Amino acid sequence: MVICTSLAIILSILFLFIIILDKTCHTVPMMMTANTCLSAIVAGCSLLSISMFTLENDVKQIPYEDSFCILRGYFSYASCALFDYSFLLQSIYRYITVVYPFRLFWQSAKFQALLICSTWIFSFVFPAAYMFTNSVIYNVDNQICQLPLRFAFPIIYAACCIYIIPVSLIMLIYLKLVRYVKEMSKRVTPINVLARAEKELRMVQRTVILVTILLALGIPYTIILIMSFFTNPPKYRFRIAFIFIDVSLAFVMITLFKFTDPLRTSLMRRVNGRTNTVVATMT
Repeated sequence: MVICTSLAIILSILFLFIIILDKTCHTVPMMMTANTCLSAIVAGCSLLSISMFTLENDVKQIPYEDSFCILRGYFSYASCALFDYSFLLQSIYRYITVVYPFRLFWQSAKFQALLICSTWIFSFVFPAAYMFTNSVIYNVDNQICQLPLRFAFPIIYAACCIYIIPVSLIMLIYLKLVRYVKEMSKRVTPINVLARAEKELRMVQRTVILVTILLALGIPYTIILIMSFFTNPPKYRFRIAFIFIDVSLAFVMITLFKFTDPLRTSLMRRVNGRTNTVVATMT
């Protein structure tokens, strides 16, 4: 858990620095990628804090709820929502550039920054109610503060806000974009316009793949959640679920690097440049 989360944080920080320092990455699409990297850092730090707290209590073999336990639970829900909505924003931007190519304000950095701020506000506001209703409680067996897994409004509300809403909207955008591009290919459309639409569709496909990785590695948590509606879930349910969540974060950041051509090109250029400098110095 600690290794995967640490790797995700390191990669996210590296990618974010590259985007900031490389002027070729100062575009609106890369701004959306930077938002994903920043949200991954927040999510990674939240998960790492939970892992370290659990590990420390396991080593000491004592059940102990410190004063920050509830706060860590709050940040875990907020940061996961933030991470998922960052992919939704990428999909929305791609959809706008294809379907509304002349709505330049919608494609502008200012408008996209407004959407980013909105998702940050929502992600940190929606779980705030848990802090005041004592919904997040300490689980002794798992050494973690989370919502109890049972058929109740708080857990269903969290599942909708964190996963169901953003993932459903991403899939809806993808399907609508596929249909739109197919209709464009049937009409008399300039080649450059169709080519751009197909390119943006591929970008959304990559976003869908990233979300699919999150969903695939989140299956254990989903199964445990559904089980809790009808019977008692496994004793170490949160430990099992968070292992897969931590792994998924690392896998998604690696895949994001693979799919983001400007980011990969910038990093390879820097690595190759340093290699050539070292070789020239040695010769």
